[in-house]
Amino acid sequence: MNNIDLLSILIIAVGLAVDCFAVSVSGSISMKKVARLPMLRMALAFGLFQAGMTALGWLVGQTVVDYIASVDHWIAFGLLALVGAKMIWESIHADSDNAKTVDVTKGLALLVLSIATSIDALAVGVSFAVLDVNIAFACALIGTAALTLTIIGLILGKRLGTDFGKRAEIVGGIVLIGIGTRILISHLF
Repeated sequence: MNNIDLLSILIIAVGLAVDCFAVSVSGSISMKKVARLPMLRMALAFGLFQAGMTALGWLVGQTVVDYIASVDHWIAFGLLALVGAKMIWESIHADSDNAKTVDVTKGLALLVLSIATSIDALAVGVSFAVLDVNIAFACALIGTAALTLTIIGLILGKRLGTDFGKRAEIVGGIVLIGIGTRILISHLF
């Protein structure tokens, strides 16, 4: 790590992982139960995508980011808004006797959320290439931060979901849309 210190990389890692935390809180609220395996699956997916997008950004350099940078915030917004709206829709229209909850720890929902929460890591990877950062160390730290904050978020969301039920699922969907909106606004202004 030539031009950036450990503390700076740690702060960046936590900053990137905050979206993972928020998404995991809102996602676990929408689920009846969050067992260890789904929790591990989501945490690993978020951690691997954060680390992988950072490495990808580092590899492809400024060329691809120039094309993505102009729309990355729209992509993140669209993906998060789509999943959030689906959570709200299913919560409102669910039959209380056969309540089907959105499981954000598997399938397409997990893939979409993993991509949406890691788009910013692509740009960070490019900046790491410019700063001549030890990319293996930085990716490991970023992935670990995302994994850890995702697990904490899932545990917290599980407790909130148990206490607040269906309303919490609606709030979870609103939070996802809010995160997407924050990403969009922060890039537009």
